[in-house]
Amino acid sequence: MSVISNDIVLFMIVVIGAILGYKGHSLTLSGAFATTIVGMAILLAFGAQGLFLIGTFFVTASYWSKFKADKKKSVEDKIKKSGARDAVQVFANGGVPALLSLLYLLFQENLLLYMFITSLATANSDTWASEIGSISKSKPIHVLSLSRVDAGTSGAISLLGTLSALCGAFLIGIISHFLWNEVTFQLGLAIGIVGFLGNLLDTLLGATVQVTYTCSNCGLNTEKTNHCGQSTLYKSGLRFLNNDTVNFLSIALGSLLILLFTM
Repeated sequence: MSVISNDIVLFMIVVIGAILGYKGHSLTLSGAFATTIVGMAILLAFGAQGLFLIGTFFVTASYWSKFKADKKKSVEDKIKKSGARDAVQVFANGGVPALLSLLYLLFQENLLLYMFITSLATANSDTWASEIGSISKSKPIHVLSLSRVDAGTSGAISLLGTLSALCGAFLIGIISHFLWNEVTFQLGLAIGIVGFLGNLLDTLLGATVQVTYTCSNCGLNTEKTNHCGQSTLYKSGLRFLNNDTVNFLSIALGSLLILLFTM
């Protein structure tokens, strides 16, 4: 099979994956288009290896979002978005990997490869922490007040969520070792550690500067701008730093941290 034929097959995999995500209610229509854009950028830069790695993130994220979904109803009331991922959510998690892919196309530097992998490790760590940690039997602990809070509260951690975050980060790091000769086993472990640290940055940002609102009807503290059929009231945080912005920022910062291990 020629190189061109291989590229066509991989392109079709990206498109089919986006369509399946839409049909399976893991993606909205806008989310499917965004996934195609992210997938194409990664495909152009890193070929089948990059596609496999981003696929690992999206498939596991979709699986864990549906896992014991009935037990996550109370969490969905607090978080800004739930269910199928739209374009904003896709770019919040996949925007940094896509940008790093385009930079790699221009400069072909291994550091950009390491940053790309780390960005996915951070995104995977955060997603696993959120999706799996939300079904913990015990209430999470807020990192600032050290008090028990409701599941889904920004800046809160649980033992289950923390362990899940570690597993999500190390999964990406270890897989990358088998996909690229440039990634030694030690570097794969370092990527796992940094991906987990990126998730912790997300938690700290969520606890300190992420915007939160209060429902004037039921008194719920939430990330949503509307609740109980009416606009919520601003409570705290920076208004432009919602959950999607915090995700994008923590992934970007996490990808930069790997430079400490490689320079």
